[in-house]
This record gives sequence, structure tokens and C-alpha cells, in this order.
Amino acid sequence: MSFRAPLQSLDLALAAAGLPDLMAAGYPDLDSETVSAVLDSAAAFAEAELAPLNRDGDRIGARFENGVVTGAPGFAQAYQAFAAQGWNSLAADPEFGGQGLPKVLELAVFEMVHAANMAFGLCPMLTQGAIEALTLHGTERQKRLVLPRLVSGEWTGTMNLTEPQAGTDLASVTARAEPDGAGGYRITGQKIYITWGDHDAAENICHLVLARLPDAPPGVKGISLFLAPKRLIDDEGRLGAANALRPASIEHKLGIHGSPTCVMLFEGARAELVGEANNGLAHMFVMMNAARLQVGVQGVAIAERALQQALAYAQDRIQGRPALGGESIFGHPDVRRSLALMRAKVEAARAICLLTGVLADQARIAPDPAARELARGRQELLTPIAKAWSTDVGVEVASMGVQVHGGMGFIEDTGAAQHYRDARIAPIYEGTNGVQAVDLAGRKLSMMDGALMPGVCAEIAADADRLAAAPGLEGVGRRLSAGVAALSRATDWMRQNRGPDALAGATAYLRLSGDVIGGWLLARQALLAVDRAPALADSRAALARLFADQVLAQAPGVAEGVMAGGADLEVLDAAALAG
Repeated sequence: MSFRAPLQSLDLALAAAGLPDLMAAGYPDLDSETVSAVLDSAAAFAEAELAPLNRDGDRIGARFENGVVTGAPGFAQAYQAFAAQGWNSLAADPEFGGQGLPKVLELAVFEMVHAANMAFGLCPMLTQGAIEALTLHGTERQKRLVLPRLVSGEWTGTMNLTEPQAGTDLASVTARAEPDGAGGYRITGQKIYITWGDHDAAENICHLVLARLPDAPPGVKGISLFLAPKRLIDDEGRLGAANALRPASIEHKLGIHGSPTCVMLFEGARAELVGEANNGLAHMFVMMNAARLQVGVQGVAIAERALQQALAYAQDRIQGRPALGGESIFGHPDVRRSLALMRAKVEAARAICLLTGVLADQARIAPDPAARELARGRQELLTPIAKAWSTDVGVEVASMGVQVHGGMGFIEDTGAAQHYRDARIAPIYEGTNGVQAVDLAGRKLSMMDGALMPGVCAEIAADADRLAAAPGLEGVGRRLSAGVAALSRATDWMRQNRGPDALAGATAYLRLSGDVIGGWLLARQALLAVDRAPALADSRAALARLFADQVLAQAPGVAEGVMAGGADLEVLDAAALAG
């Protein structure tokens, strides 16, 4: 089926996340008409140009022949149109050719891009991360010659971290960077899983590469960040000869077949240092954090696409005697319950990601330093939740979409299976969801003297009290009160416990955080819809109630699971698990 951009849902979610207040505070030249025009134009491009390429991208995919990577049919032309229309430059600094729009608006646009064609969206997504890293840490030369062309989309960017022996443990990186005697470096080593590491869509590819200098200390403190272009760049920005780097192969994957995932070989490739020597991991985290939020948006996007397809199928498929009327399986209560829960989780995940985007903008433009610091802290707190909870939702909703199709969902011809296969990578890359959970439970809960999550919980509790008096949402208020009380208990426990017990409960804790915050934001949307989107008011209230009854109701039990710790993990050793 064709993709339809969820413009009404995006408009309500952006408003509930705080975009109007953000515009008033820091974007005086941006009005609601311009926001609508941007979203409408992005929707038209995603629906007409990207969505039709999605199936061939999956069936045919990218190709590697004679050392050359060629994109899936139509991808190169679509990328060039994407860049020409300015979609690559939305939130970039106008100093480098960007449009200076809010990050949260860029996220809303990219949700539509990813939903229409997730494999395509990965190319500009990685470029956005490179733009952010060079904006903050690039040299004057890099900002003058490279950054404007990344912003325009003439060139694309990649992130080169992983090596065969160094996945999550980047302390094991062995790629070497030797000074060349002329102020530059020569990189030698192998990188794997490099998304869009080579392709035919742009005239140059700017690789950001982690490598070690000869005198680097061991571990993560000895990693530096380098820029190694596919084609060399002279001091006037002109492209020269090919650099000494190349793709060795592309991976054969479960999904996202249209995205070429390359093994890259650096064979004395010329490179420039980015930022400070031996501080490359901190610089790369700028790119990684941007990518993590974008991957959370991918989870929302693929869930939206899977839901749309499942809903259309359910309305067409004739089977049995539906208890809710009509002839199609949409009239069967369990099918409709499944679709409604899918919609509730999509909206909750979208709300979390867009709120995180607004916080990222507030951390840059809020006039008060204390407000900027609080926004930055909350953005960091919510980023692992946005990434992990939303991508888990993507997989769950795509799986439910296959289930709604029944046997036809297991057949590739319907396309439902592709969404499930594509969704499965999102909980893995840009830091697995287990890593996100450990980051949340360990580092993020300790930030700002441990005040971040209690502050969020206090806001949720206050809103829960108000909801208890709102017609039609009284039950949501009660469920939310119980849920945030459970989250508060689990937060206190996580902060008081360290080591294996806390690590064992981290994934459950992240799930609990996402459930409660997602339920809170759904309730906010239900209240806001009464005045802003009356046509959605009844359905948003119903979704908030459904989420409260089927998800928030489980919060106290999930909290108990968090606090159970990992006592049985020593008993459940490899021999026990082998049976």
C-alpha cells in the first residue's frame, strides 16, 4: 500500500511537545504557517518520491560489483532531489548554508522520510550527525570547505567506529593514524557496519573515523577523530584524486536492503584531525547522540508505516462474523484492540522523541543559562529512552502488523514482513538497547545530583492529579498516579544500588520509564486536542485510556521486577541455560 504522512498526528504531537513556546522564545521569524508548509512539502516528497522506491529497495537492494557500490534503483536520483529541495539543511546553522529551523521540526520531517523509505533515510541521517560534529569540533578549514557541502547535501557523511574486534567496546579500536609530516595523517585499518559507506548518490563521501595516534594512551582515552574524504579536497574546495580507502564488500542483511552497509578498508588514507587529539570519542558522541535520537524516530516511523498497512488490510479482509459490525476483520474486537494499541504506542513514542527534540532546541536557545542547563540535562536523560523504547515499539508494532495480516503477513508479497525485518535493526545499531538502559540507569540518573528523573516524576504526578478531575480521563489520572509512584520507587532503588543488581534491572527500568512518560504525554495530547484538534479529541482520549489500562496498569509489577535485582543470574549459568 502507499504511505500517507500522519500530518494531523505530527501537528498535535509538536504542539504538545512545546513547539509553539519554543518558536516564541527563540524563533521569532518562524510562524505556524511556515511550519505547516514545511511539513506539507516534506509529506508530498516522502509520499511521491520515496515511498514508491521502498519495495524495490528491499527486493533488489544495493549492489557491490568490481569494487563499486551502486544504490538501489532510483535511490541516487531521489537523494539528489532531496538535497536540491533543501531537506538536508533544515536545522543547520545559516552560517554554513543551513536554514536555522528547530531541530524538532527536522525530526518531524525525518520521521516521514524514514516511514516512506527507512533504508533511504539512513543516508541523510548519518550526514546530519557529521554536520553536528563538525559544527562543534571542526577546524576552520573543515568548516569552510566541508561543512557547507554536507549541509547542502552535495556530499554525504558517515560514522566509522566499529571494527571486527571492537563493537560496543571502543577501547579495542586498533585503526592507526600516522602523522604524514605535512600537518595531516594517514589512516590504516578496517571498519565494519558502515552505513552508506560507499554509494553513487553524491560526488564525495566524508568519513568520520576513530583511530589511534602512535603515542596514544590505551583505552578510550587514546582515540582520536579524523576526517577522511573519499576524494581528496584542495584548499579551494575542489575535488581531486581518490583517497586510499575503499569498500571491500557490503553486508547481506535481514532488512534495510536498500542501505549499503559496507566493510571499509583504509590503506594509508589521507585524513585531518577533528577536534583534540585523544579526545575523539567525546567528539564522536556528538554524532552518536544525534543519531540515537534519529534512530528513535526511525522506530516511530516504521511503526507508523506498519500500522497504516495493517489497518488498510484489516478494512479489506473479509473473514468470519465481526462482532463490531461490518464484513471485514476490522470488526473483530481483538483485531481492533490490536490496531488501537499499535496506534497508542506509536503516538506515545512519537511524543517522547519530539519532546526530546524540543529539549535539544531549548538547550541551545533558552535565554536563561539555568533553563538551558536543565533542558540539556533532560535531553540527555530522555535520549536513551527515546532511542530504546521507541525502537522496541517499532519492532512490536511491526510484529503486530504481521499478526493482523495473518498468514498473508508471513508472505513477502504483502510487504508487512519487510517492515518487521527493517524494524529489527533499530534496537541494535547506534548503541544496543541494553547499552541505552545501562546508560540511563547508571550515568543519566546520576546527572545534576540525581535530580533529573525526580523532577520529571514531579511534573507527571502534578498532571496526574489534574487528570483525575478531567471528564473522561479520570481513570487515566489514577493509572498515571500509580505508574509514576512505581517509577519513583524504582528510581530511588536504582540510585541506591549499583553493580550486577542494578545492571540486571536496567532494561526493565528503561521500559518502565518509557511506559510512564509515554502515558503522560498521551494524556497531555488528549487534553490539548480538545481545543487544538477537536476532530481528534475523542480518539486521543480513548487512546490515552487504552494505554493506561493495557500499559500503565503494568507499571507497579514492572517496578517490582526492576527491584528484584539479579540474584538468580549466578544460578542461571551457561550449563543451566543449556538445559
